[in-house]
Amino acid sequence: MREDGASPPGRALLRAEAQRIRRVFEEAGAEPFETDVLQPAGPLLDLYGEDIRARAFTTLDPLDGERMLRPDFTVAVARAHLSRPGQEGRYAYAGEVFRRQETPGRPTEYLQAGIEIFHEGASAERDAEVLSLVLRAAGGAPLETVTGDIGLLTAAVRSLRASGRRRAALLRHVWRPGRFRALLERFGRPASRTVPEAAAIAGAGPEIGERAAAEVAARLASMREDAAEAPVPREQIDAVAGLLSRRGPCAEVPEGLRSAAGALPALAPALDAFARRLDALAARGVEPGALPFEASLGHATMEYYDGFVFACTLRGRPVASGGRYDALTRRLGRAVPAVGAILRPAELVS
Repeated sequence: MREDGASPPGRALLRAEAQRIRRVFEEAGAEPFETDVLQPAGPLLDLYGEDIRARAFTTLDPLDGERMLRPDFTVAVARAHLSRPGQEGRYAYAGEVFRRQETPGRPTEYLQAGIEIFHEGASAERDAEVLSLVLRAAGGAPLETVTGDIGLLTAAVRSLRASGRRRAALLRHVWRPGRFRALLERFGRPASRTVPEAAAIAGAGPEIGERAAAEVAARLASMREDAAEAPVPREQIDAVAGLLSRRGPCAEVPEGLRSAAGALPALAPALDAFARRLDALAARGVEPGALPFEASLGHATMEYYDGFVFACTLRGRPVASGGRYDALTRRLGRAVPAVGAILRPAELVS
């Protein structure tokens, strides 16, 4: 039984639906992609967010080391594409993924079908294409779709009158809303703690534990620099808070946030890119005025997405999600613009 009490659809029906979705993506030019169910855990887990890392099924192979049941396809597809020459590529897949669950009734093994697109330029057009393909693959199901853009928040952070160290700390916590807000507020106040001088280490006795005296000294120096730094202006903190609370139709976002660009200058080009995406969506028949926007979408769960994000539900249950993950390809060693999405066939046939 599912968590809502309904009987799950049969496996044959699920597989047929997954293959139908994959064919929609293949008709859009994607090549079929297959990958092993058992994946190397060590190098891959670091690429996922905390949510997926905590929910991955791992095991230890005596020859190959730590392994895991694949928790999704995106990282495997990206690694395979980046091993090939050239920028362009699009891939469609369908298969099982495995994740631990904390809520009773949610499956630990379920089918995903998806598409990943790697491209040159024209990010707005590819973002719009992926969302329109997901809506097409849903086969007319009345999906409720909400969109966001993590790139707006990262642009806002880059605008802050703060040291590179402080901006980097905030960017690391973009996907942890509570920690992000706490850090931002702390950076907006004068330092309230006294940091010991380096000379204090000399009289601290012998070194104990894993940290050498040089490491402690470096950390103290960093803390002193942070304590001496001027607070982030309140105007900027309020502008970021206003951005995070933004909700409403997508079509109203660019002009609605233009005033914040006065305090956060890097936001202006991000809003221009947002407007280009709206035009691309409209050209594909997705009306921006009817498409909801939530600035907070993706800031707690979609940790390798760093730009446009979206999530679709059907009868209140998650059925599809996707977004842009340019930062992931950079971490894998080659900066290739990338966007993708997945659907859950079980939710479409229930």
